[in-house]
Amino acid sequence: MRKICAIGSFAICFSVLSQAQIPTSGNIFFGYSYSHGQAFTGSTVPILLTPKADINMNGWEGSLEGKFVPWIGVVADFDWHYGGRDLTQGCEAVPGCVPKPFRLNASRHTVLFGPRASITWGRYAPFAEVLIGLAHQTDTGGGISNSQNTFASAFGGGLDYKLLKGVAWRGQIDSIHTGFFNGSQNNLRVSTGIVFRF
Repeated sequence: MRKICAIGSFAICFSVLSQAQIPTSGNIFFGYSYSHGQAFTGSTVPILLTPKADINMNGWEGSLEGKFVPWIGVVADFDWHYGGRDLTQGCEAVPGCVPKPFRLNASRHTVLFGPRASITWGRYAPFAEVLIGLAHQTDTGGGISNSQNTFASAFGGGLDYKLLKGVAWRGQIDSIHTGFFNGSQNNLRVSTGIVFRF
């Protein structure tokens, strides 16, 4: 009888714990995203870029959040940003050299995971998050190209505004830190789009 009670108690406790590990609610977000970026940062390439290779990058962001309690969730965040800039291949140190214009293109992807804390106040739901993961960047221009993967982290937050039941509009700002090509980059990511709650 004791064995049956022990097995029954274990089964009940295990089922309660397993239910606690399943998100009780959540949301899916997708929208437009803007981010500042750099190309060929910290890399040794045989061209001189004039001016500095900063790029305005456009793209998209999507995220999936599962909430274990009403104010805490776990987020999987994905984005892709791309952009270009017309630059000049410098040759200040070469006598008689004529600078040549060229197009510099860059694309950056990040895959991030982490916790998000949020509250609901009427139609508004502000949130804050801390994320870690990986980033990949590819740069092309002036007849050369490079690419690299690196560790990435982000912290920031945003605000959801309820439009109707199960649907909201989101504005979000994150600071994205990466370490491409032995350098260190900190860029803002600004996103807005639609949220579907479940």
